[in-house]
Amino acid sequence: MNTHGPDPDDQYDDPGILDDHPHTPDTNALPEPPHPINWNLLSAQHLEAELLELNRWVDWLRHTYGLPASVIPSYWHRHPELLWELSALHLHWLCAYDPEQNGSAPLGWHRDFAEARHRLRDWVTASGTRLDRDRPTRQTTWPGEEPQPTHDESVITDRDADFVQYVIDQVNERQAAEDAFYASLDDRIDPATDEVRDDVLGPEGG
Repeated sequence: MNTHGPDPDDQYDDPGILDDHPHTPDTNALPEPPHPINWNLLSAQHLEAELLELNRWVDWLRHTYGLPASVIPSYWHRHPELLWELSALHLHWLCAYDPEQNGSAPLGWHRDFAEARHRLRDWVTASGTRLDRDRPTRQTTWPGEEPQPTHDESVITDRDADFVQYVIDQVNERQAAEDAFYASLDDRIDPATDEVRDDVLGPEGG
């Protein structure tokens, strides 16, 4: 993968990258067995793959079940509470429809899906995002904390274009963090032994 993140001219020219099979989730896109996803710990490469896969599945879900924006809004990707909830629902779906699963598992998924829709409505209401307008979820400032900045609503004109830009930004940010981490390790490696020296601080150590 390019260390500078995905090039939008190279990787996102293909309109099918977002919606190659809009009504059919691609269960083979990620080769590993279903596993919990910790979005905070993914590498830049895996972050890109997981975001694209989740986007395909959410698009299939909203079309298949006719879900309104009050359950899955167009800018769900810009609200972590919605991303984590939908990611968990996706994982549950993958497990329920795994060929090795028992026949009653899909029914269990639909039961849990009903509960998840109630939570999603609560998240959407609290976040303030709507079908055609969005603002970041407001944060409560605890005593002693700096007040959180206020944000005005923005008009949503092209959801898919925004999602592509979101993926690019997130991957670049994660890649920069990885590069900084490995650079700090280079500063601590003893050239004579190739071992990490505990007595040498990286850039973050001052």
